[in-house]
Amino acid sequence: MQVFKFGGASVREAEGVRNVGRILFAYADEPLVIVVSAMGKTTDALEHVLALSVRGEDYRPALNTLHQNHRDILLALFPTTHPVFAEVAAYFDGLPAHLALKASYDFVYDQVVSVGELVSTTILFHYLRLHHASVAWLDARRVIRTDGTFREGKVRWKETEKNRNVVTDLLAQYKWVVTQGFIGRTEKGETTTLGRDGSDFSAAIFASLLAAASVTIWKDVPGVMNADPKRLPSAVVFDQLPFREAAEMTYYGANVIHPKTIKPLANRQIPLFVRSFAQPDLPGTRIREGRVDFLPPLIVFKDNQCLISCKVTDYSFVTEEQLGFVFSVVSRLGIKINLMQNSAISFSFCTDYDEQKVTRLIEELSQQFEVYYNTPLTLITVKNYDAATQAKYQRMPGLVLEQSSRSTLQVLVRGL
Repeated sequence: MQVFKFGGASVREAEGVRNVGRILFAYADEPLVIVVSAMGKTTDALEHVLALSVRGEDYRPALNTLHQNHRDILLALFPTTHPVFAEVAAYFDGLPAHLALKASYDFVYDQVVSVGELVSTTILFHYLRLHHASVAWLDARRVIRTDGTFREGKVRWKETEKNRNVVTDLLAQYKWVVTQGFIGRTEKGETTTLGRDGSDFSAAIFASLLAAASVTIWKDVPGVMNADPKRLPSAVVFDQLPFREAAEMTYYGANVIHPKTIKPLANRQIPLFVRSFAQPDLPGTRIREGRVDFLPPLIVFKDNQCLISCKVTDYSFVTEEQLGFVFSVVSRLGIKINLMQNSAISFSFCTDYDEQKVTRLIEELSQQFEVYYNTPLTLITVKNYDAATQAKYQRMPGLVLEQSSRSTLQVLVRGL
């Protein structure tokens, strides 16, 4: 049994759905769990609808436009009498009730944004059924259990593992199971999401539960590349990557794979393939346990960064107690440090620039330090650097900070 994951770009229009169908029918005799994201920019659109609602503005035109976009896809795929039209309409008709909930923003966010995946999988399921596939539709919330951290649900693995039979029972009756990425449910039955772009992680969860032979993430790139080809046209595709290298890539900000995807697969020794839905005949990249020699330098650009510097005010040295205070504030505010550096009288660190969080962070750190910050900056990480890449990035114009270890070079620059 394999797990396939299709992202929003692969199903953003009717031809994309047809293309996914062509890929799947090439595996007609194999049992598959098919994890699907919301179509195209649906998540962004639902976030916009929610923002309008929170501001007390009229969100209905934006919601109607989003519904019509999905109707246009349906009209290209199905006869107008097909029941899929009513099912999709019911999801959109239910959104005003979610938007009217008197609850925390994060709770309402998850109830609203999760609709994108429910709609996309409903459409793909009916399309496959229309073309005579042996396929079942599964609500992922029946399987994946999380805690109550809305917008960043933490998987409760023991409870989730107890639901394995929900999937295996369906696979005993059907060749394929179509389900959603990104969403789960608390023990109280409340919908949660696993973090932005969390569908890769969902695929890894299902693969781990079912001891799958492999996971394949179908993307709009030919595989995992050593750099973003939009920034570096000379970027090349990795044939293979060790799990450890892939995990470090995601940590440093490479967005080809969700950061939480690697661990459950590595723990179960389940290989991960990244392949192109536009060119399915290409082999893509295989990520597995082991060692791969002579990897080219991996270059990751992370924009919208903020450098925060905390200086002691009385010329004493930065102590462990003061560092503990910094880390406690950072942890409580849910801020991730992407790079850090200290001297005798200062401690500096780089984080994603979220204006609201950074403002609160500076306010709290100012209780003990003189605080300065610089933004917007770009963090460039070069993993497995060689002499040529080291020389190139250490001489970048606008260099603000540079740090290197035996295998990794990081530079923070302005003006990119």
